[in-house]
Amino acid sequence: MTVAIDYQNATEVTDLPAKKEFRRWTEMALAGYRQHAELTIRLVDESESRRLNREFRGQDKPTNVLSFPVDIPIIVGSDLLGDLVICAPVVQREAAAQGKSERAHWAHMVVHGVLHLLGLDHRTDLEAAAMERVEAATLLKLGFSDPYLDNSAL
Repeated sequence: MTVAIDYQNATEVTDLPAKKEFRRWTEMALAGYRQHAELTIRLVDESESRRLNREFRGQDKPTNVLSFPVDIPIIVGSDLLGDLVICAPVVQREAAAQGKSERAHWAHMVVHGVLHLLGLDHRTDLEAAAMERVEAATLLKLGFSDPYLDNSAL
């Protein structure tokens, strides 16, 4: 598998996963879908996330991950998938609120975002269930638990 990642760090958060982890998570999310891919992973603070979320989704708040797939005709044959914008402070806050490790939540956000770049979505209950199954299986292969299980009973 050949994956080219343009890694952009535009956040003041310092305790981030290593680039090799982002690569591993991306490659696992692409497994079975693509042999070659190019994408950008941009880590941002809340102000940039909020601005992009407002502009492209109409929601005036920061969010954990935004996916911007490219729209290139298949005939062109490009490996370019698009861009992921991940808000580091939101990921940290969500991990703490959900009682999971930051690393597990980072992996989930990368996998979730890459699946969006591949065309999976969760607009309907049926789409959401299918996407969640793929996310959970991918994260299990990476050594993380299913992010959609209710762990409150554990």
